[in-house]
Amino acid sequence: MTDHPRIPLAGVLGHPVAHSRSPVLHGYWLRRYGLKGYYIPIDVAPADLGHVVRTLPQMGFVGVNITIPHKEAILEIADIVTDRAALIGAANTLIFRADGRIHADNTDGTGFIANLRQHAPHWAASDGPAAVLGAGGAARAVVAALLEAGAPEIRICNRTRPRAEVLRSDFGAKVVVDDWTQSSHMIQGCATVVNTTSLGMVGKPDLLVNLDYISPQTVVTDLVYTPLNTRFLAEAAAKGCTIVDGLGMLLHQAAPGFERWFGQRPEVDEATRQAVLSA
Repeated sequence: MTDHPRIPLAGVLGHPVAHSRSPVLHGYWLRRYGLKGYYIPIDVAPADLGHVVRTLPQMGFVGVNITIPHKEAILEIADIVTDRAALIGAANTLIFRADGRIHADNTDGTGFIANLRQHAPHWAASDGPAAVLGAGGAARAVVAALLEAGAPEIRICNRTRPRAEVLRSDFGAKVVVDDWTQSSHMIQGCATVVNTTSLGMVGKPDLLVNLDYISPQTVVTDLVYTPLNTRFLAEAAAKGCTIVDGLGMLLHQAAPGFERWFGQRPEVDEATRQAVLSA
């Protein structure tokens, strides 16, 4: 018999999940701060999600990250859903509470804002309108975060316009919808431009947007981080814009969960970034 406390476990649930860099990131932080704990990838089919999530606390898990395709479905399983996760319609972080309840949150938006503030220190959401390319789950997190940070207007375009119209309905009058074919005009006069689509990712077609109307004062960011320097970002840089790649969002969105699970607020710095890139 022993009275040793359980070593805390955490992980990321997705399907597939082998590509995730989160285990590398959390493993680095655990080593860096000398903490006991493990963080592992867990491939879970959608049909098994509820059973697996409810079983994890019995196995010593203190929480998990949730990734595609489970971010929306997990809201039906959680006992407590934060206001921002409910507004976004998705969760990426679960905390297994001592009272047995499952707490769901979404830290994607805070990670997005923190990444911009770290790599474009002069940026402020209130500087002017923001243009958001795409209208999926990532776009919802970005729109919610930009509105909370003070963006006066958010212009959205999506390849299928009805999906963008849903965001206007959900987020209110500050959201304006444009046709995908008008994306080059939509970004004119914007202080912030964000690609939330998967276009430009390795294995996907490039995001082709005419940047002739963009201002050199615009901050341009891409949520894609494989590759780090997408064609979209490279073209924006050539126009004189400040560009911010998507890796920092991954790093910053992970920090709140790590703190809750392992009791240490991790620092997101260049050493962290290099640890993930070199893996």
